[in-house]
Amino acid sequence: MEMKYDRILIRYGEMTTKGKNRNVFVRRLKQNIARKLQAFPRIQIEYMRDRMYILLNGEPHEPIIDKLKTVFGIHSFSLAMKCENDLAAIKETALAAIRQLPYKGKTFKVSARRVNKQFPYRSDELNHEIGAHILRQTDDLTVNVREPDIDVRVEVRQDGTYVTCRDIFGAGGLPVGTSGKAMLMLSGGIDSPVAGYLAMKRGLEIEAVHFFSPPFTSERAKQKVIDLVRKLTTYGGKMKLHIVPFTEVQQAIYQGVPNEYSLISTRRAMLTITDALRRRQRALAIVTGESLGQVASQTLESMHVINEVTNTPILRPLISMDKMEIIEMAKHIDTHDISILPYEDCCTIFTPRAPKTKPKKEKVLHYERELDLAPLLEKAINETETMVMDEETGRTDEFAGLF
Repeated sequence: MEMKYDRILIRYGEMTTKGKNRNVFVRRLKQNIARKLQAFPRIQIEYMRDRMYILLNGEPHEPIIDKLKTVFGIHSFSLAMKCENDLAAIKETALAAIRQLPYKGKTFKVSARRVNKQFPYRSDELNHEIGAHILRQTDDLTVNVREPDIDVRVEVRQDGTYVTCRDIFGAGGLPVGTSGKAMLMLSGGIDSPVAGYLAMKRGLEIEAVHFFSPPFTSERAKQKVIDLVRKLTTYGGKMKLHIVPFTEVQQAIYQGVPNEYSLISTRRAMLTITDALRRRQRALAIVTGESLGQVASQTLESMHVINEVTNTPILRPLISMDKMEIIEMAKHIDTHDISILPYEDCCTIFTPRAPKTKPKKEKVLHYERELDLAPLLEKAINETETMVMDEETGRTDEFAGLF
C-alpha cells in the first residue's frame, strides 16, 4: 500500500518565547485552527509544548494548507509522516515522502535529529543510511548538502519518528484573542482594513465600528464596509461590525463649526462614540488606520487635539508606513480592490476645502460648547446596529442595537 502524508506539523515561532503562560497561547491557537477547519470533520489536533500536529485521517491536505496560511500564531508548517523508531521503517517513510513531491532533476539532503537518545543510530549515521536508500531507489535525484531543493527532515522522538520534506510559511504573529479585544474604526478606505489585519496579527480580537451618514453615503458604501469585514474574518474568524447612524451629528458639526475646524470636531465625535461602544463591549483599546502626516487630521498637532476626548489606548499600526507600503499590504490581504470602489464614506463627503493642520484645542472646545453635541452622540450610540459575520459558516446576522 502506498504511504501518504498523514499529518501536518505546526511550528509556533514567536509563541516559543512565552514562559509559564505559553499554554494559554497554544490552547487558543488550537481553538482558532479547529474553528478554521470545521469543514474537515475527521481531523484531530494534538498539541505539545513546542509543536502541534493535525492528524488528517484521510482528509485532503491541500485545502487545509490553504486555510492554515491565514491563521495567526503559526510560524511555519509541513506535511509529515510518522513511523515507528525502526531504521527500515524510517528509510521507507523518507523514500515515500520524497516520492510524493516532484523530485526529478532535484537535489536533496537528509537532516536527521535524534531527540530520543536511546535510538541506536547517531544523527550522522541516519543521514548516511537514509540518503543512500533514497539514492538507490530513485532516478534523477542528486545530493547537495549546502543548498538542496529538498531537505528531508527526520526527527526521532520518544513516541515515533517524524519525516517532513517541505516547509510552508504561516502568517506569524500571535493567535487572535490572546491580547484582548479592541475596536477598529473602519472607514472603507485602504488604510483601516490593513490596520485591522495588523492588530489581529498581534493577537487582538477586533470589533469594527463604521460611521454611516445616509443620505450622504449610499447603501453601496455600507455594503463595501460589510465586504471588507468579511475579508478580515479570513484572519479573525467571527467578527462584529457596529454601524453608527452619524448623519445628525455630522450635520450639526457642519452647520455649527467653522469649515476649517469641522474635520477635527468630526473625528473627535467619532472617537467619543467609539470609546462609548468600547466600554459597552468590554474592549480595552481603539485601533485606527492613521499614518503620521498622511492627511490634515493625521498631523501630530491634529492627533493631539482629537485624542484629547479619551485616555483609552489608541493603537495605530500604520503610523510609520507610507502609502505605497499600505497599498501593497492591502493587496496582499485582498482588501485593496474593495477599498478603492468609488462609494464615498462620511469622512470624504464633508471634508473641508482647507482643514487646519495645526488646530488649537481651545478653539475646538469653544465651538463644541456652543453646539452641545452630547444628546446627539448619545442617540447615535443607542441607535447603533450590530452585524456578526462568520467566516466558516458564511452567515451574516443583524441585530438592532448592541449586544
